[in-house]
Amino acid sequence: MTDGYAAMGRTMSRFGGNTFAWFTRNPRGGRTKPVIPEDVEALITHVKNEGFGPLVAHGSYTMNLCSAKAETRANGLDMLAQDLARMELLPGNLYNFHPGAHTGQGVEAGITQIAEALNQVLTPDMHTTVLLETMAGKGSEIGSTFEELREIMDRVTCSEKLGVCFDTCHTWDAGYDVVNDLDGVLQHFDDVIGLSKLKAVHFNDTKNERGSHKDRHEKLGQGFLGMEAMRRIAQHPALAGLPFILETPNEDEGYIEEIRTVRSWMNDGK
Repeated sequence: MTDGYAAMGRTMSRFGGNTFAWFTRNPRGGRTKPVIPEDVEALITHVKNEGFGPLVAHGSYTMNLCSAKAETRANGLDMLAQDLARMELLPGNLYNFHPGAHTGQGVEAGITQIAEALNQVLTPDMHTTVLLETMAGKGSEIGSTFEELREIMDRVTCSEKLGVCFDTCHTWDAGYDVVNDLDGVLQHFDDVIGLSKLKAVHFNDTKNERGSHKDRHEKLGQGFLGMEAMRRIAQHPALAGLPFILETPNEDEGYIEEIRTVRSWMNDGK
């Protein structure tokens, strides 16, 4: 943890939310700050008093466990190990990361390297669940299909410590029709991975047509998913109780309005 996370918890309460996500380090540069124990304790107290659900930390975008460059892979593994050690200061929460890009090695090599890295850092006694994020498939990204995520999980010894974060923008951009066949997509997820492994949702509209493999988020209801499809996702019983994290291009007032909208959908769906 770094200084200011308790303040983030208080801000989220003011916004009307009951969970939040944060980057464990600079998302583009990989740097992090020293742990401040008082800040961690203040956050733990706040989320307990406010009845928050699980929090969802996010690894740096620069962390690539399956780069063709050995130095990049080693740096990514070091980031992952440090991040998970920090997460143990806030036990019982979620750590999400982009599986990585194979940068020309091929999908099979990438999956093997990601699993090998996870096998070096996941332990039976850790108190954090690590989430592989569903990806849009731009460039040489791993994880744009449920089958690729399943292959990673099958090769990890402590697979009980793994789950999936379902990004609505990424999944649509990867080609899954969450607008017209949400039930079918979630059934396919269940068949391949298992809905018990779905631990969080990145709840975003998209600027792109289905299957574009571009990964460009949009405000709720203003993209190709549309408001009605977003409502159906928020109310789907298979996703009930999961932390929904907004990654939409908004300012504070926009997030407050989106949180209010999503919570009203969830309350209507009960």
